[in-house]
Amino acid sequence: MANKDWKGNGNSIYKTLGASNHTEEERETNDYYATEPKAVKLLLELEKFSDDIWEPACGELSLSNEIKLHGYNVRSSDLIVRCEDVEQLDFLLYEGKWHNDIITNPPYSKASEFIEKCMEITKEGNKIAMFLKVQFMEGKARKKLFEKYPPKIIYVSSSRLLCAKNGAFEEFRKQGSAVCYAWYIFEKGYNGDTILKWFN
Repeated sequence: MANKDWKGNGNSIYKTLGASNHTEEERETNDYYATEPKAVKLLLELEKFSDDIWEPACGELSLSNEIKLHGYNVRSSDLIVRCEDVEQLDFLLYEGKWHNDIITNPPYSKASEFIEKCMEITKEGNKIAMFLKVQFMEGKARKKLFEKYPPKIIYVSSSRLLCAKNGAFEEFRKQGSAVCYAWYIFEKGYNGDTILKWFN
């Protein structure tokens, strides 16, 4: 019965959850787990951002297109181009500056590096919104990251939001999700305490 779900299926539950401790065969090669647009729609009802926003891990534009619907200009880039209107770019190797806000669901294995890069290329006062698991708050290494760059606000989702492997939303919507996500809102230069709020 090892590695079987409650129905006796052979695939582990981690395939559905997008968790980081399942088999390499189940994990998407480039850590591509698309975020349902509802997640950023709810964020934009909570926070105001600069007119120009960069989505540097845009996948198939699930977040970018929703952000555009709210009147923002969006720069959409990714390491791998999966559809039209995507700029091919390795964000972690980017050497320029970005004087506007950033909203993204980064590859989970590279999330800390994405935060560091955002802080490197943005200016004082810029917002960085990262859609990550609640468990991202755990860990000694991330404690040091948060001491260096404390989030201004963390919005924890009270209801489950969906991240789908390879953007297969319909398949994963049927299966549901057992993962709790949050929006981590950083502001370049902020050094105060983190405010914890709930949404959704």
